[in-house]
Amino acid sequence: MNPLICHYAETHFLSMPELPEVEIIRRSLEGRVRGATIAGLHIHRDDIVRAGRPIAEWFLQTTIIRLSRRGKCLVFSCQGPDETRHIVSELGMTGLWLYDKTLAPSPQHIHVDLLLSGTSSQQLYYWNPRRFGRIWFLHTQELDAFCQRRFGPEALEMKESDFVALIKGCRGRLKPFLLDQHRIAGIGNIYANEILFRAGVHPHAHGNRLLNSTCHRLFQATHQVLQESITAGGSSIRDFRAPDGTLGQFQNSHQVYQKEGHPCPRGCDSAIKRLSGDRSSFFCPSCQRKR
Repeated sequence: MNPLICHYAETHFLSMPELPEVEIIRRSLEGRVRGATIAGLHIHRDDIVRAGRPIAEWFLQTTIIRLSRRGKCLVFSCQGPDETRHIVSELGMTGLWLYDKTLAPSPQHIHVDLLLSGTSSQQLYYWNPRRFGRIWFLHTQELDAFCQRRFGPEALEMKESDFVALIKGCRGRLKPFLLDQHRIAGIGNIYANEILFRAGVHPHAHGNRLLNSTCHRLFQATHQVLQESITAGGSSIRDFRAPDGTLGQFQNSHQVYQKEGHPCPRGCDSAIKRLSGDRSSFFCPSCQRKR
């Protein structure tokens, strides 16, 4: 991430949609968009499109046959007369897809409209006030290259043996490793904090020094935290909401994220601390000792 953007995010505690939030959006949209025809596509800011702007009109009158998620991106797969192409949506720090423009806190930041017909006539609005998210219009081979270049295995789809092998290969600090989308796709800052706390692992621990039993706890914590957040509708800390405007509730279950000075929820008599020099990392100094 651009260091200026990273500093801004840490200073103001912006929360980028992570795997659970993007999955919530995907599940909410899927039933409405699958089988629908794109009757209109309006791009209000060309700089929101990272690639494929010249082929955007091809998507008119195509049918959305699948809505999938890759890491923190949504992929609308659209069937045309003789091939399938894809609209990739990266939400960035504050991006959302909404059913109704009145749900957008600031409608002037709606940058893409999709008019759908077929299963039900409706519009979808891509809202992104800080414009760190992007849209790509891609051929299938371009999508394959895009995913291979940007994403490692999905956090919720890895076998434990593969996960442990990956962690054991980490010679640096574990938290940045978990955040590296090329290593594991989908985990961001909120959930890295929560996963490490639940597993009892210090953010600066080195993966190659962890016991197998600790790696097992980390694997279990990854699945538990991400699945629990999906069940709770994600974390609505600032802007995030589902397409119908529903706010997530998992922020009410955060144990350490933004909890500096709060008592450790495990009752160990320590207070949650923020790592020196890292405003976005929170941990319990007793439950997450650096070994």
